[in-house]
Amino acid sequence: MCRGAALRGVSLAARLLRSTALAGLVLGTVTAPLLLPQGVAAQSDLVDSLGARVDEKEPLLLEADELRYDFKRDRISALGNVQIYYGGNTVEAKRVVFDRRNNRLRAEGDVRMTEPDGNVLYAQELDLSEDLRDGFASALQLDTPERTRFIAESAKREDGNRTTFENGVYTVYTRPTNPPGKPPLWNVRATTIVHDQQEKSIEFSDAALEFFGKPLVYLPYLTMPDPTVKRKTGFLIPTLAIGDRIGAGVRIPYYIALDPTYDLLLSATPLSKQGVLAQADWRQKLANGEYSVHLGGLMQAQPGEFGTSSGNRRFRGVIASTGTFDINDRWQWGWDASFRSDRAFLQDYKFTRFGNASDVSKIFLTGQSERNRFDLRAYAFRISQEDYAATPASLNAPGFLPVGSGLQDKQPLVHPVLDYNYIFEDPIAGGELSLTGNWTSLTRDQTDAVQIGGVTRFRGVEGTFTRTSLQADWRTTVIDPLGQMFTPFAYVKGDLFFLASADKNVAALTDESVVGRIMPAVGLEYRFPILATFEGGNQIFEPMAQIIVRPNEGRIGELPNEDAQSIVFDSTTLFEYDKFSGFDRSEGGTRANLGLKYSLQLDNGINVSALIGRSFHLAGTNSFSQADILDATSSSGLETGASDYVGSLYFDSRQGFRIGAQARFDGESFAVQRGQIEATGIYGPLTGNLAYAYLSPQPSIGIETLRQEVIGSASLRLQENWRLFGSVRYDLESNNTVRDSLGFGYDDEGFSLSLAYSEDRSRNNGQTTDRLLFLRLGLRTLGDTQLSTGGGS
Repeated sequence: MCRGAALRGVSLAARLLRSTALAGLVLGTVTAPLLLPQGVAAQSDLVDSLGARVDEKEPLLLEADELRYDFKRDRISALGNVQIYYGGNTVEAKRVVFDRRNNRLRAEGDVRMTEPDGNVLYAQELDLSEDLRDGFASALQLDTPERTRFIAESAKREDGNRTTFENGVYTVYTRPTNPPGKPPLWNVRATTIVHDQQEKSIEFSDAALEFFGKPLVYLPYLTMPDPTVKRKTGFLIPTLAIGDRIGAGVRIPYYIALDPTYDLLLSATPLSKQGVLAQADWRQKLANGEYSVHLGGLMQAQPGEFGTSSGNRRFRGVIASTGTFDINDRWQWGWDASFRSDRAFLQDYKFTRFGNASDVSKIFLTGQSERNRFDLRAYAFRISQEDYAATPASLNAPGFLPVGSGLQDKQPLVHPVLDYNYIFEDPIAGGELSLTGNWTSLTRDQTDAVQIGGVTRFRGVEGTFTRTSLQADWRTTVIDPLGQMFTPFAYVKGDLFFLASADKNVAALTDESVVGRIMPAVGLEYRFPILATFEGGNQIFEPMAQIIVRPNEGRIGELPNEDAQSIVFDSTTLFEYDKFSGFDRSEGGTRANLGLKYSLQLDNGINVSALIGRSFHLAGTNSFSQADILDATSSSGLETGASDYVGSLYFDSRQGFRIGAQARFDGESFAVQRGQIEATGIYGPLTGNLAYAYLSPQPSIGIETLRQEVIGSASLRLQENWRLFGSVRYDLESNNTVRDSLGFGYDDEGFSLSLAYSEDRSRNNGQTTDRLLFLRLGLRTLGDTQLSTGGGS
């Protein structure tokens, strides 16, 4: 392209000067005359001479109302609504002057510069190098994509990387969707702030942390990662801990970013009464998964502070680990395990976390496809409750079920439990066929026995017990022209027990080492949904009936019962084929289940549903009237020929309020045997949850008196950012508050604060009250800190 052609017609709408213009500068639309005292050829020479000073591979676009060239001072000026784009940078200003002699670009008047990484700089004056990498600004504000802000009297940028702010302020700002210009509650004011984008660090000299514009903490020197950094080696914000038994202490964490795929967190907490608690937390991600290891421990200086609890020992500590790994897209294995020196360690040092440490450890292997699932797990249990060397007299009240001593030895080691489910793809005899398998093997070191009504009952027996079970289910559904639904079904379940009891005092168990058992069943389920529509909605009445025919359950009381101890008969289990909760018991005899389901759906979204029903034992031996070694069935509501009534009622307003209730009523007197009601709602700034539970006396399982509890929680938003929250669990029969908590919080985009106080009397049957005062303070990008105080009585 010749020079003359490139410049022809430039006076009113010059859209393009050659690609080398102004060092690769392409002049965009110029809406005012280009004032050149000399001819077109002179400007062509000018733009050529500028081309050597910046990268010719980077196009530079400019748009302005007016463009002038001062030959005397060798300057080019762009005036009015100036916009320059070069190398991903955009500069907007009222006036931009390019000083050819000094190779500088000066922008003046409402300057706005946007960098490739999203940073936006505002200033009245901005002095830049010709490639826009370095420069100086006065009275500036710099906003980052992470919604952090620098404000300074002046700033200097060097090497396209290191920016020094003089008399600066660092803070955060809100999203545009929030009130614009809302001042933050906090900021860091410093004599000098240095932001190194290559090292990704921010350094403050002679700084102070201010709240509401008032200095709160003086910081001679402070360094922190750039907000873009998620992982950087250095000290984290300390946290405080205070407790009656541990004294006062400060947790000092040091984070080490060893590699993008693994890191290490080291912590030390000097405690005034107990010495130094040391912690180490390791995390690593691998190509097919991730794992973590957490260690914590100390040599207690005053173990006697913990009295007669298991915490009265010199060394205390914990190790915990978790891992999850993909074998392929369907198979996964992993673990979640922990071990601690004593039962009370996690509770006594609850001001900090030790990874995933809990009372349950497991290792697992799972596989799943569209039609089958395989789940293999091994479990070990370590309890937190202390032993009772002797049952306290205060615990001999009616309804108390003493737990005695040797609690840890009574916990089973499960090695392992396997669950398998498979659904055949093609119909079998016109219906769906599925398989369910279970294999459970466990060992217990000590028999777990209790006295109920002068009779010894067994939660578990010393020894090793293994059971393998396989069940095949078949079902199909036929709908007649009236809409009646008939579902014939059948199943057969087989069990094989391997018994190695080490407690010969449990005479009820068979002395056979291998026992087999089989339970076949056939049945029919009937449903007839009747739809009635009306103006404003519709309702459905659905009578339901089910009959199951099968032989009597065999070997009742002669076999261990580990997974079928909990029986809850309510509307959710009314139409279960087998109402036992696990595989160790198999319901036998002929049974009919009857119910009526109702639902109401209004056009405004309101939904109501209800169900009431009853179960009848028709023939054979009623499994729920035959006691096993625990005898957990005699108060189930199914032990008589005609069961208790069960019902449920749910209401959903679709506008924030829901309430549901479940209840079991005596089959003769209709007295409530078991019930619960739960309601959740949102009304304006108030969000709440309230639940009530009722359980009638069940002497056969050691519950001698009525039990009633209320559990509630609520959160009230007082203003835009303030909230008040609390919860309570109250025993209505003993007039005792089991747990309660109260707190308040403040949250916005840059600052969070919460203060909560709680009391817990649920441990050790109410003999211990755990109190916790928890204060958390969070400053976005700076970090979080907390104060935790706790003690028991």
